[in-house]
Amino acid sequence: MWWKELFFTALYAGYFPAGPGTAGTVLAMALYFLEYRVFGEYAWIANAAVVVLLFWPAMKLGDAGEAFFGKKDPPQVVLDEVMGYWIAVMFWPFSWKIAVAAFFLFRMYDMIKPPPIRRLEEKEGGFGIMIDDYLAGVYTNVTMLVVVFVLRAFGFDVF
Repeated sequence: MWWKELFFTALYAGYFPAGPGTAGTVLAMALYFLEYRVFGEYAWIANAAVVVLLFWPAMKLGDAGEAFFGKKDPPQVVLDEVMGYWIAVMFWPFSWKIAVAAFFLFRMYDMIKPPPIRRLEEKEGGFGIMIDDYLAGVYTNVTMLVVVFVLRAFGFDVF
């Protein structure tokens, strides 16, 4: 079971005493940078592949996290933040501007939980743990797409 704990706490970032969700998102951003260092301009493909491959297993690990801690959506389970952040940057070429913007937007959406995120978070098990962050990632990705489109329309260099 130790390996499941390693994953659902995102390499134990979930045990960070203040803001484990933020710690998990910082780890996700660091891993996003590592993907870029390893895969270069093809990092977006690696990121998309990881999200697709881990989408369902992450939900099952969320189930394991609830069983391990004995409560619904325990704060130590931060794999959802990692997955949500990776969805937020999915298909984007690496740039620090994108990485940081995604960090702040994702944390905002994860905390505010606009509709229907809050309702979906109430679902049971790993699905309930993961789905709100998956959607926060989608909201972040779409928001960045709109902002980049508008900035480019006004002649601003985004990357």
